[in-house]
Amino acid sequence: MQSEYQHLIDLSDYPVAWWTKLLDLGVRIKEDPAAYAHECDGKIMATLFYEPSTRTQMSFQTAMLRLGGRIIGFDNPANSSVSKGETIKDTTKIVSSYSDILVIRHPLAGTAKAASLTADCPVINAGDGGHLHPTQTLTDLLTLKIEKKTLSGLTIGLCGDLINGRTVHSLCKALSMFKDNKFIFISTPELSMPAYIKDIIKANGSTFEEVNTLESAIGRLDVLYMTRIQQERFATREEYLAQKNTYVLDRKKMLLAKKDIIVMHPLPRVDEITTEVDEDKRAMYFTQAKYGVFARMALIMTILSENKGSETLKGKVYSGVRCGNPKCITNHEEYLPKSFRSSGDETLLECEYCDERKLI
Repeated sequence: MQSEYQHLIDLSDYPVAWWTKLLDLGVRIKEDPAAYAHECDGKIMATLFYEPSTRTQMSFQTAMLRLGGRIIGFDNPANSSVSKGETIKDTTKIVSSYSDILVIRHPLAGTAKAASLTADCPVINAGDGGHLHPTQTLTDLLTLKIEKKTLSGLTIGLCGDLINGRTVHSLCKALSMFKDNKFIFISTPELSMPAYIKDIIKANGSTFEEVNTLESAIGRLDVLYMTRIQQERFATREEYLAQKNTYVLDRKKMLLAKKDIIVMHPLPRVDEITTEVDEDKRAMYFTQAKYGVFARMALIMTILSENKGSETLKGKVYSGVRCGNPKCITNHEEYLPKSFRSSGDETLLECEYCDERKLI
């Protein structure tokens, strides 16, 4: 299925050269934001946030305002027709007719892709459940580009909730595209990185290892990417409490780290980084959030300047086959085509919306 608009659903839909060009623009914007103050004069951005958000929503809004544009949208679906049962298709179809670009966050995986099928403007994925978060990844890449001066040859530790962490999924997919990067996954077995992400890393020629303690890895890291244990992704509070406080970065652990390590976090944090670490010059998470505005300014400008359409669904609908992920948008919005990718073995399919694998 071909869209007449250019969307950002997954960074993997674009070549690395596209990311690099966008990041270079982000660096230029950081150096002189005022020079871009009228790039989006007369443009309207709609933000549809079906989940709570502080940094992503406000940084998108700030980015558009700093570019000279205006914003509409909602940050609570209870205050919209969603509360009356309106579908993603109908909501995005209407709102996209009012705007030049649409930013959507939703708790169900694949929702941004679903919205892009019928939207009348470009769609940007601001986080779809525990699946992907490509604009956070652009923020993370810009932070690394500025602070580490490279996107290659890094040892990156990712710690915490790796199974539900859409930020770490997107970041691993992206950084595995650059040479000589190594990943160390630090988590409990219950929160380990999904198999499809590991397969992508291997396919791209990068390596990874898995450990269960932060102390065993921190001394080898150039970058430590901390994540919170996401209570909202667990089926029960008991399951959440069983994992809570497993990994806490404090001053004592920072003594084991390299002098030039940088500590990143997509925020919000709960208690996985103690406040004493905030004073360490290697703590980069607040600066990282600031860089998010520059990354999103560059993204908005890039998406609005590209007129070519993008292919949204490339797979095939198999009769009677449904995605096995209960948190996939296709299991909640029945009108959506149940499209799957196949690598040639049509007994193993991959949902085009959420990347869940299914044997048939």
